[in-house]
Amino acid sequence: MTEHRSAGPVAASDVGGADPAHVCDVCERAFHTEDLLVLHRGVRHPEALDAAERDAYREVYAEEERAIRSFRIRALGILVLLYFGFLFLYVFYAS
Repeated sequence: MTEHRSAGPVAASDVGGADPAHVCDVCERAFHTEDLLVLHRGVRHPEALDAAERDAYREVYAEEERAIRSFRIRALGILVLLYFGFLFLYVFYAS
């Protein structure tokens, strides 16, 4: 039977030979980027944050929110274009 692993953060000991640069001080999970570490600490360990870390969390959260909103708008635009594209193709070839 194969072991199923999630795509989420991993323990620092599971990283292999690499020295993880972004490790949570509280739970010792490793992250690929500093932004992911900041988001993790803000969500999972908010009581351990000082004022500067809270401000960093708010900035990274706002940036992530803008990126998600931008993706949603672009995805909606693509869906609308596909819908009307297929509609026009149907009208053109069905008539």
